[in-house]
Order: sequence, then C-alpha cells, then structure tokens
Amino acid sequence: MNKLFIILSISISLLLAGCGMNQQKKEGSPNGETVTLTHSLGTIDVLKNPQRVVVLDYSALENLDFLGIKPVAIPKSNLPSHLRKYGDDPSIVDVGSITEANLEKINEVNPDLIIMGGRIIDFYNQLSGIAPVLYPQITDADDYMAAFEKNLNDLALLFDKQDEVDIALEGVRKKVEEVNEVTSGSDAKALILLHNRGRFSAYGSGSRFGMVHDVLGVRETVEGLEVHRHGNPVSSEFVQKTNPDILFIVDRSMVVDKAILDKAEVENKLIQQTNAAKNSKIYYLSPEMWYLAGGGITSLNIMIDEVAQAFN
Repeated sequence: MNKLFIILSISISLLLAGCGMNQQKKEGSPNGETVTLTHSLGTIDVLKNPQRVVVLDYSALENLDFLGIKPVAIPKSNLPSHLRKYGDDPSIVDVGSITEANLEKINEVNPDLIIMGGRIIDFYNQLSGIAPVLYPQITDADDYMAAFEKNLNDLALLFDKQDEVDIALEGVRKKVEEVNEVTSGSDAKALILLHNRGRFSAYGSGSRFGMVHDVLGVRETVEGLEVHRHGNPVSSEFVQKTNPDILFIVDRSMVVDKAILDKAEVENKLIQQTNAAKNSKIYYLSPEMWYLAGGGITSLNIMIDEVAQAFN
C-alpha cells in the first residue's frame, strides 16, 4: 500500500507540474512578469511574451511578422499580398475585416492581447472587455517617426526583441536621412492624391500620407490643406491650376474594389497639362502599403523607396 501511495503521489505531482507548465506557456512569461504599455486610449498591463495575440491592423501585423511572432487571429479580408501567408494559414482564425471586428470569434480564441487599428476604434470598449487592447496609433500623428518608433519599441519590450528592433530602426533612420539630403536640395513640389472611382482627394502635411512632407522633406504644392482622414475632395481643374511638379497617386479602387487602374481616366487632359505629366513625374504608389498598411516596418521601408524614386 505504501508503495502504491508513493507511485500515485509522484504521478499526481508530475501531472500538476505539467499543467503548471502549460498554464505558464499559455500566459506568456514563466515568472508572470508583466509589461505596462501606454497608448492614446489608455494604459494596459500585459504578461510578457503573450502567446495568444489577435491583430486587427496590418501595420501591426507587419511588425509582428518582422519579429517572428505568429498571431492566433487576424482579419483576412483585403489582406495585403506581402502578408498573404497569414491568410493561407488555416491555424490562424479569420476575424473579419480591419473595419469591422467579429467579436464572437475574437472571444473564442481566448486572446492574451489584442492589437487594434484606427479603422476599428469604435470597437475599443468591447474589445477591452475580452482582453487587454493595444492601440499603436500612427495615422495622423503629430510626429510620424516618433509614433512609428514607439510602436516597434513597445513590441520589443513585450517580446524581448530590442536588439532586432534597434537594428531595424537604425536602418529606417538612415534611409530617411538619405532622402532628406536629396529633397532639401530640390525645389520640386509634390501633390498627393487618393484616387477612388474617378474622383480625387488631396492630402498634405499632417495627414495620413503627410510623411511625404513631414518625414521625407518633400515640398508641398499646396500648403495648408485641411487634415481629414478622407482627404480634401479636389477636381482635375484644381490639380491643373496648382500645377504640381510631382504627383503621387494612391489608387484606393485597386485594393478596395479590386478595380483595374485606368491611367487614361486618371491622367486626363487637365492632368496632362501639369509639370508632373510633362516631365514624367507621375508616380502610382503601392495602395497596399499606403492605404491598407502604412505604419509597419515593411510598408514604411517601401514607402520611403517609392518617394525617393521621384528624385533619382
């Protein structure tokens, strides 16, 4: 009986130890260490190295991808092509789109952390009832680069990835500096247009695409444009009269409506009268990077390169 009791005691101890290890793995840090993160909507305490992360923003997904962190759930609708592997992974749950959260599915995956984007801000309180929510805001930020660096540094702290993040940030800073050296010596003025079903919206400094001016130092064709998320509706006559030297165009129709870009429609007779058209300085920026993502390590590097090409 004593021998049987000892065997049973050891078996139970091993079972409990295994359960404890599994629980630690699920919760993240083996010693229960937490990280405090502050964002524009509040402050959260998250267990370090959370295992079950739901990501509702493609810029944040880029950053997690760079750090080698696999989420348990993402919105797979309109997923950018450079993140397609997550859409094809059946082990990652589809929780809707970046504009509408499927709260039921998010709750079902039992997340340790939810990372959301600005398009889904109305769901913040509901999401906070499920798990701690991090809002890595960058769009319309007063200081784009400071916001970008904070977002990466928050993840570095959370997942013990500071060395990787430091190297990445140094590379971005170097790129920005190199582009500014060129743009500071150029008198060329640019206008940023969002194209959607034959209509234009213009964006300037401080806007969602304002990093062209605010970070990369490109001169503005039109100063003082109001900062609206959906831009300032403008006509082809407006573009012709303001006469930009460079036109940067983001085609929303391509990523939202899956429409094929008709350059003849965009570059109509009035647009053809601009210096940009006459000097072959019309550039179609990647809408996946600029419109769908736009604040992650992958998209920012590509965005910098796309602006720099106008000054080569």
